[in-house]
Amino acid sequence: MSNKTLRLGTRRSALAWVQSSQVAAALRAAHPGLEVELVGIETRGDRVLDKPLSQIEGKEFFTAELDHQLADGSVDFTVHSLKDLSLERPREFVLAAVPRRANPRDIALFAPDVPQRLAAGAGLVIGTSSPRRAELLPPFLAQALPFGARNALTLVNLRGNVDSRLRRLHEPRGSERHLDGVVLALAGLSRLYADTSTEREGRKLLDSLLRDLNLMVLPLTDSPGAPGQGALAIECRANDAATRELLAVLEDPATRGAITLERQLLAEHGGGCHQRFGATLQWLPGLGGLLRTGGRSGSNVDITGERWLPEVVVADPAGAVRAWDGSHAPKSDARYLVAGAQLSAQLHSDAVFVAHSRALPPDAASALAGKVVWTSGSSSWFRLAAQGVWVQGCSEAMGAEGAALLVAEPLLRLPAPARWSVLTHAAAVDPWAQGAWKGSQVIATYAVDESALPDEPALRAATHVYWSSTAQFERGRGLVGATTHHASGPGKTAEHIRAAGVRHFQAFPTVAEWRKWTARAR
Repeated sequence: MSNKTLRLGTRRSALAWVQSSQVAAALRAAHPGLEVELVGIETRGDRVLDKPLSQIEGKEFFTAELDHQLADGSVDFTVHSLKDLSLERPREFVLAAVPRRANPRDIALFAPDVPQRLAAGAGLVIGTSSPRRAELLPPFLAQALPFGARNALTLVNLRGNVDSRLRRLHEPRGSERHLDGVVLALAGLSRLYADTSTEREGRKLLDSLLRDLNLMVLPLTDSPGAPGQGALAIECRANDAATRELLAVLEDPATRGAITLERQLLAEHGGGCHQRFGATLQWLPGLGGLLRTGGRSGSNVDITGERWLPEVVVADPAGAVRAWDGSHAPKSDARYLVAGAQLSAQLHSDAVFVAHSRALPPDAASALAGKVVWTSGSSSWFRLAAQGVWVQGCSEAMGAEGAALLVAEPLLRLPAPARWSVLTHAAAVDPWAQGAWKGSQVIATYAVDESALPDEPALRAATHVYWSSTAQFERGRGLVGATTHHASGPGKTAEHIRAAGVRHFQAFPTVAEWRKWTARAR
């Protein structure tokens, strides 16, 4: 194409500048010869930092000044964090592109001495100005932090740029500015960390600010992000066909579809700066979308829940259904194969994935001290935290491959899955030796009683069975008939059942979705 220059309007903060620079680089790469000039614009939201947004009159705190310059032709297009956009946008603008979304989760960051203060019952002061986070954080952190139940959590207002917020964690304890923790959007930090080429030096900035901090990636199961979180909005004038055509190359249809559904909930339940709920549509390979919501609507109604949008519509069960739900089966007693005192010597890695809370032998929490720990879901997370283990994140019950994608986030600076240690059940060692975790140190820490499954007659009579683990499937598969419909959650169990050649099988994102499906029997 012939040489052309587009003027990109952006906020001046380090994060806004970096993410706009990344958009500009993508446009230049897609259109050789195109020049993109960044135009820094200060917004009211950047100037007024001593109040929560919910206490500032008006709206469009981060967009009004950009909108003005786009409308009068001073800039050709603008880049926003999509979660900052109100539902009512000027008619003369068009959402020209929504690029592929970054990680939509929140991340909590804590001062270096927080684990010791939690153990002492000292309580924490955490900064956030988000009503959504204020609604969802306390019940989650009370269970997710080591000894969280016995520590008081105090939330205080916190505004400002990413770097100024993180600096509060390094202030001297006892000073007015010191905070024990802050909560930020993981996507923003990730974009800053990816910056090694702009004058803002995002990675260099974060390397110093993240040093010695304790991290937690908040799971969507318990703390869904703000609608649109992690996505960027690229707007231009609706009548500027040439610019719209240039920007269209950045469009990601899956992301636009997700944020459209999330923002529909804003319209339905009330949004804006007072929004007390999160909503995130998560795409699951081979399964479709899972829309998770958490928090309270504008009318103070609890809207916590989830809705599955399957990739392929699953036909309702035909005929009478006799369902056997393996997730309700009582857990057999664990027989530990590794003593707690031995585990420290066996672990080869500073990163440990605990496949289930039962995989940590009794009195072995000290073996995980100083290590990065992830686990399968929030239930296991909470049980580990009660033993004093600092858990950095979980796979949200989406299986081992889902966990591999999450720990690969560059910002977290974690080793590749092949360099982790995995604690698991004796019957699950072989499955862990395959896929993304192949090469990891897999330690069988426990086994279970191999006696008959509980309620064996009901299992023999079942028409539809949900297996909660690979071991459970292997123990019960011979009891069911050839026409029985099998189901499980995603991950290693689903992979194992498929590999076993089961004819009638369907993976579900959660056991709750399987229960809804069996309840729809015709």
